[in-house]
Amino acid sequence: MGELKNCPSCGNLYVQHLRSVCDSCYTEEELMFEKVFQYMRKRENRQATLLDVHQQTGVDEEKITKFIRQGRIRVVGFPNFYYPCETCEGPTQEGRLCCSCKKKIMGDLKTNEFEAQKKLVDLGRSYYTD
Repeated sequence: MGELKNCPSCGNLYVQHLRSVCDSCYTEEELMFEKVFQYMRKRENRQATLLDVHQQTGVDEEKITKFIRQGRIRVVGFPNFYYPCETCEGPTQEGRLCCSCKKKIMGDLKTNEFEAQKKLVDLGRSYYTD
């Protein structure tokens, strides 16, 4: 059974079950998605930017970015289409993070893994020397 919540978009009460917004906001969002999808589907719009799509469809850039992050719209093949990284707000064309943030996270993971292995080795040495 769903939980009674206020819709984050309009504030109306609804039963949250499968969606994060009420039925009327969901319907409105689907119409926005369809506008964006139809616009980006056209070959002549392959050079469009996020701002172009926003201006031509009237859909907020945040909604367009949401559709991309949900995997509902793919921007592969759109050389000028960039949207903000979730961490630094820098431009990216795929995923949730830009290349710089991905590299930083991978570096941090490697550093943490190295430090964890070093602690294990040190613990092993102290175990055998005591």
